[in-house]
Amino acid sequence: MVKPMDRPPFRFAVQATNAAGAREWRDTVRKVEDFGYSTLFLADHYLGPGPAQKRARTPRQDLAPIAAMAAAAAVSETLRIGCRVFCVDYHVPAVLAKEAATLDLLSDGRLEMGIGAGWSETEYNAMGLEFDRPGRRITKLAEVVSLIRKHCEGEQLDCSGDFVHVRGYAGRPRPVQHPHPPIMIGGGGPRMLTFAGREADIVSMSSVPFVARDADGRDPTAVAQRRIRVVQAAAGERYARLDVESSPYFTAITDDPEPALAAAAKATGITADVLRDHPNVLIGSLEAVAETLYSRRGSLGVNYVTVQQDQIETFAPLVARLAGR
Repeated sequence: MVKPMDRPPFRFAVQATNAAGAREWRDTVRKVEDFGYSTLFLADHYLGPGPAQKRARTPRQDLAPIAAMAAAAAVSETLRIGCRVFCVDYHVPAVLAKEAATLDLLSDGRLEMGIGAGWSETEYNAMGLEFDRPGRRITKLAEVVSLIRKHCEGEQLDCSGDFVHVRGYAGRPRPVQHPHPPIMIGGGGPRMLTFAGREADIVSMSSVPFVARDADGRDPTAVAQRRIRVVQAAAGERYARLDVESSPYFTAITDDPEPALAAAAKATGITADVLRDHPNVLIGSLEAVAETLYSRRGSLGVNYVTVQQDQIETFAPLVARLAGR
């Protein structure tokens, strides 16, 4: 099957956040690189085991992202590194900009700078942070993205907004990638997707809800199609160059998909028939999943697929088959 002319080739990433020690982390990084994945992502979550983590429903997070990204860059040669995605409220903007430029410099230009407006009120509360209304969080995101870009220019900074106030010094270091490392912006609502389509190099699509129909009567595929139309409209001619990234929530490469679909149906409360075509489900044989990804690249724009740490080896044959095509 020929790839659509208006979409980039396939890329694959792993989001890995857990390791019991340095050796285990190094081994994980090297395995991801050796299997041909493009990128290793961390996550910007901080809750260890406890009631807050249970309420937040976030996976276990052993590793903080910046230190783990630096370590990953040091033990790999070609693997890109990133965070899916930094929350603007968890970091001082000027410090995050400098950290990003430093990571790009010390990785020889392998950083993908994922950034978002935050979403987990439970995590905010557990860490003693104010969870502002969405509009203000998105405004802050826009100001931080602008600051990162200006920092990477290397000129004297003078940024003043509602949230970012940085002036009187030049951005250092200059990153290897020019004009700046690729910026990945994640989201699912119209305002976030419009901003991402207009400003990002990589648009990360939030998971489509696991319901048979949304409040407007749309099935999951229709929800995802509506989202990508928002991105396309905002991106205009840039859309052909954008990576559109998504991470399937339920994944299994198997010649007998029914047990995995039944388990997903039990977990979500929707039928296996709905889940079979859900945009955040990839369950089936190697051939079937490959065809599904080709189809979704054409209909939903997704060319960049991130799988979780426990899927590194399972998905490796798919990476070998599709990466770069």
